[in-house]
Amino acid sequence: MKSVRLIGPGRAGRSLARALSSSGYRVSGILARGDDQCAAAEGVDVLVIATPDDAVAQVAAGVRPVPSCAVVHLAASLGLEVLGPHERRASLHPLVPLPNPEVGAARLVSGIGFAVAGDPVAEELALTLGGRPFAVAEADRARYHAAACVAANHVVALLGQVERIAATTGVDLEAFLALSRAAIEDVARLGPASALTGPAARGDWATLERHRRALPPGERPGYLAGVALTSRLAGQPPSAPRPRAAEADGTRPAGVRVGV
Repeated sequence: MKSVRLIGPGRAGRSLARALSSSGYRVSGILARGDDQCAAAEGVDVLVIATPDDAVAQVAAGVRPVPSCAVVHLAASLGLEVLGPHERRASLHPLVPLPNPEVGAARLVSGIGFAVAGDPVAEELALTLGGRPFAVAEADRARYHAAACVAANHVVALLGQVERIAATTGVDLEAFLALSRAAIEDVARLGPASALTGPAARGDWATLERHRRALPPGERPGYLAGVALTSRLAGQPPSAPRPRAAEADGTRPAGVRVGV
């Protein structure tokens, strides 16, 4: 049985510890910020650094290298150079939200994708968890992470806007979630371009302008950014009419057209 130790008792670290334990690894504890981490690589096959991205390099530098121990970080946007002192270096990024250890552990063993790089231990960990490993080149990691943030964080933020706007009409968020789920399912089946519906896809600029006028000023920039993205996906020509941009002072149109 292979052994693993983790540094970082946050949601990612605790989720991964549970998932690896249920998948046959012996988990030799999770170290926190106040613990002595110098010998963290001793006595285990794998050391996982599950700290926030900006702490990975400092944590790795504080761990005494052990040639037989592979050191792995979970930071999607970082390359292997942040693990510089260690001979065996790898990165493993689970492409799934980990909101808490219970949900996170279950998702980690549900057949998700893992971005892997460096030492073969990263691919081994992904396969042990029942996942689908794929490689991301060092030069592409920041763009890969940006795509991941759009796919998860930005979608959540958009639904936050749905909740705020809907609340002004007396309708709660729950009423819209089936719509969002169906749209995601359509993307999975058809691809984004074929799944797109609505006024921007039809070029119905009059409706989009009614939306803009009806929205609270603070919600207009986000809405218009979405219009620009949907118009781009729909292949609308740059010369097509666009709703006016959000009012500069909340009362007067700025007269700037929206486009990408």
